[in-house]
Amino acid sequence: MFGKIRVFLEMIKIEHTLFALPFAFMGMMLGSVVINGHLPSWAQAGWILLAMIGARSAAMGMNRLIDRYIDAKNPRTEKRALPAGLLKTSEVAIFVVIFLALFLWATFELSRFALTLFPIALVLIVLYSYTKRFTWLCHVVLGATIALAPLGGWAAVTDSFSWSSLVFYIAVSFWTAGFDVIYACDDIEFDRKEGIYSIPSRFGLEKALKIAQGFHVITAIGLISLAFITPLGWWYVVGVIIACSILFYQHLIVKPSDLSRVQTAFFTMNSWLSSIVFVFTLIDLVVKFW
Repeated sequence: MFGKIRVFLEMIKIEHTLFALPFAFMGMMLGSVVINGHLPSWAQAGWILLAMIGARSAAMGMNRLIDRYIDAKNPRTEKRALPAGLLKTSEVAIFVVIFLALFLWATFELSRFALTLFPIALVLIVLYSYTKRFTWLCHVVLGATIALAPLGGWAAVTDSFSWSSLVFYIAVSFWTAGFDVIYACDDIEFDRKEGIYSIPSRFGLEKALKIAQGFHVITAIGLISLAFITPLGWWYVVGVIIACSILFYQHLIVKPSDLSRVQTAFFTMNSWLSSIVFVFTLIDLVVKFW
């Protein structure tokens, strides 16, 4: 049983939850402070955690199901659970249904307004896995999907959106799209051979990395803008300065002639970035409202 659980956790890359979860909590906190004038409750944080676990687990499971034949052909992914026969298609399908139910339950408990967004999230979760079959903008679709985490966190505690939440949504969308472009550089030859759409396979490594830089410039502008349109102060600004430094370093270590550090740029750098921005946001808001 424990071996099977370990396979499921490996399939959904549970450690990658570090990417979006801090931003989901940040959206919750910002929304509560900006709209409600106080910090969110522990109960709201708990339901948002469960919603994130449900949404991300279901999304990854669905992606593995939809891409199982492509994964079987790619040397980088052929040892994943489904292509390797470690899990059955029916097992993964049941896994997806269970975690979609968890996502729906947590969303229902948060607010009726958040519940109305559930179908949109579901459509984007399914759509993303198919976009690589017909458009190189698949990275942007992924960004728009993952950025629902902070937007959902905001909506769950406020029953509304604002310009601040949309700026945050755009910043996280292009942050995700940018690091996904970097990650896709590893598969450029396979994607071209199999007709898979991506920015690297369409434009080449050099242009792809420049496009990723452009995406991350949008992210930096968005994060900086939040300091001017929300009550966030100097603690937050310090966190954003560190985050922008991480973005810069990420592009410094990945070059068209050297992709050996793509995994470092993809996982280590980005998990640190979202965590740092959240921690400094938390400090900033606790100092103001505790």
